[in-house]
Amino acid sequence: MREICVIGGNRYFGKRLIDRLTAAGDRVTVINRGSSAPPAGTIHLIADRNDENSLEKALGSRTFDVVVDQVCYSPRQAEIARRAFAGRTRRYVMTSTVEVYEYEDAAAPVGEGAVDARTVAVDPGLPWDDTEFLDAHYGEGKRQAEAVFAAEPGLPYVAVRVAHVLGGDDDFTGRVQHYADRIRAGEPIAVPPVNHPATYIHVEEIADFLFWTVGEDFTGPVNAASHGTLTTEELCEAITAHLPDGRTLLRAVDVGEVSPFSFSRSYGMDNSRATRLGFSFGDARTWLPRAVAETLGKDD
Repeated sequence: MREICVIGGNRYFGKRLIDRLTAAGDRVTVINRGSSAPPAGTIHLIADRNDENSLEKALGSRTFDVVVDQVCYSPRQAEIARRAFAGRTRRYVMTSTVEVYEYEDAAAPVGEGAVDARTVAVDPGLPWDDTEFLDAHYGEGKRQAEAVFAAEPGLPYVAVRVAHVLGGDDDFTGRVQHYADRIRAGEPIAVPPVNHPATYIHVEEIADFLFWTVGEDFTGPVNAASHGTLTTEELCEAITAHLPDGRTLLRAVDVGEVSPFSFSRSYGMDNSRATRLGFSFGDARTWLPRAVAETLGKDD
């Protein structure tokens, strides 16, 4: 029986990961602030991960084979976790994001080496506790959080750089619904003048990937994305197929906010490292219709 700790994980692919771990016979400890109950069959520790004393007190003398951190968004949170879990776990898995590549704009899918966390400067003095600042600097927060773990040789870590996630009837982001609402009403969908494709991953596939990662022994950054890229047009086609009375109208805008899943630069990730390590990804175009149907449901 493996001892697995999951920080966060109460919704979307986090709860699916926990379901997979408990089904495999692992003993899972879930840490959150207590605002919602953890999945059945887990050990629940209530702690504020932003409060080092609270986290240390909740952990007590517990040790783990693997920690999976679903909610690390800043270097400050990473510093607290690094100190709290040093000597408590053999491996630390942080869910990171494709947004760490926000300064890259290559035509080819970008590999992990494009962002070396060991060379990323960490600025703990920035207002990371301010929610508005954190939201506006999501990619930078994740990049600096990775850098904190990369600087600690005594704590083997993995940074799973997750592509944009689609699918599931519990998609809380509202992004697919944004498109569905406009397609149903025939309203314009704002996109950049040059709209680039991106890599995606299905909600079940990223849960599978994280579960697989827990059982492996590799370290460092790894891209998690299905094969192939999707354009905004392809996403809209899949939604329109689900809404036969709808109409897609894309409107290019030079300034102002564009719709989610439309990009002024390339967001393609190279998944070859994970493939070489042994994970088999699906094809985004194959699962896209299912993902749309899951999210929109039968009544749309």
